[in-house]
Amino acid sequence: MHKQIRYFRNFSSKMRFVQYKRKDNDQCRYLGVSSDDGCSIKELRSIPCYPNDLKELIASGVDIEKLKCEIESFESIATSDVELLSPILEPQKILCVGLNYKGHCDEQNKPYPKEPMFFSKYASTLVGPTGNVIAHKISDQIDWEVELAVIIGKKASHVKKENAFDYVFGYSVAQDISARDWQKQRNGGQFLIGKSMDSFCPLGPAVVHKSALDPRDLTIKCKVNDVQKQCGKTSELIFTIDDVIERVTQSITLLPGDIILTGTPGGVGMHRNPPEFLKAGDVIESEIEGIGKIINTVVAGQ
Repeated sequence: MHKQIRYFRNFSSKMRFVQYKRKDNDQCRYLGVSSDDGCSIKELRSIPCYPNDLKELIASGVDIEKLKCEIESFESIATSDVELLSPILEPQKILCVGLNYKGHCDEQNKPYPKEPMFFSKYASTLVGPTGNVIAHKISDQIDWEVELAVIIGKKASHVKKENAFDYVFGYSVAQDISARDWQKQRNGGQFLIGKSMDSFCPLGPAVVHKSALDPRDLTIKCKVNDVQKQCGKTSELIFTIDDVIERVTQSITLLPGDIILTGTPGGVGMHRNPPEFLKAGDVIESEIEGIGKIINTVVAGQ
């Protein structure tokens, strides 16, 4: 029997885009706009001219103000009736910046870098805002890193810093889950495996359009099992979003839907005394002011 979908009419949104599946045994994937309080969603399939995938919608050059007006008259469904997915599902690139918060450098007694440290994660790392993080058996040093994610809005090549935000679509909350033993000790100290194990990039709960958010001084924090581990401000960034986009696009073309993870504040498990690592059953809460919270449970791997 299909579960009845509840509909709501009161709705206010600063264009918070979500991808989801309904909980009524419908396996289709949908694109919608979440209310500001996160309680309801307007489905974009009501407008046939729009794609049903956020990356495709971004690439189409959607007029946000026009879309905002068009959805005002639509009915809303309850968020509790859906399973939220990663808001971006198949980015071509997930680009990450290491050692990009002053607090994260300070906790390691490292000088602030003169040049940004870049590395990547695969799209197979993505899970949604309530998806499980796998404690892969090949690692016993799995760590948390809450990060502000930047979603690219249009093709970006040789971008100047002063124009960089023209190429941003919006922002989301991410977890750069890391297997520290593979990142630091095994595999020759290469980052790729330690950063790219399946489920190692929870993302969500939404992509908030840039028109609704100033990313320069947001509170960013992480709890594990309801104990605060990280708390910082995006103003601690050593290399700012516009700086990162300028530097990267001098040699790498960014495309709509590409994701940039901008770094993490101090408080990661590896640098605590004694070090702390995630285990099956742990619950990670990652939150950024103005964007929202993702809650991910660690489960045992095979």
